[in-house]
Amino acid sequence: MATFAYGRVSTKDQTTENQKHEIEAQGYRIDYWFADEGVSGKVPASQRPQFSKMLGQIRDGETLIVSKLDRLGRDAQDVGATIKAMASRKIEVIVLQLGKLDLTSPAGKLMLNMLAAVAEMERDLLVERTQAGLARAKAEGKVLGRPTKTNDEQREQIISLHKQGASISSLARNYGISRASVMRITGALS
Repeated sequence: MATFAYGRVSTKDQTTENQKHEIEAQGYRIDYWFADEGVSGKVPASQRPQFSKMLGQIRDGETLIVSKLDRLGRDAQDVGATIKAMASRKIEVIVLQLGKLDLTSPAGKLMLNMLAAVAEMERDLLVERTQAGLARAKAEGKVLGRPTKTNDEQREQIISLHKQGASISSLARNYGISRASVMRITGALS
């Protein structure tokens, strides 16, 4: 029976190599490695390209190894559904973070639910802190978001030239901005 391993990172700047190395360092021989890079943890496991591909290849009775519980799903419900689907196929799921624990046993299910709930709470708290920080920055008058490519004077010129008959495309080329930006400035998107 083959051993499958799965890794996931949220941004393209990160790599799953550390997760793979962590699994191999625990003495597991990986027959098939699947990794989703640049895929947010908010995406349900079944909608991740490589995870879905892996589900199509792993056979009943084989083994899946992940480094951490949150690699298996976005929240307690998603993790639970993923584990349940694996258990129905007699696929052993090993989460290095938990040690050698059968996640389909009553004790394993309890541990799984508790850890998934804690991970979900941590994500919610992170979002809450981020929102509070953004609100504070706005209250302090800081401008959030991407800096504009045009200044007030350029925007006035664009509006004037558009009224005089200049095309959206030519204005976009001349000012080095997208057609959508020109349309937003001129009110053509309204």
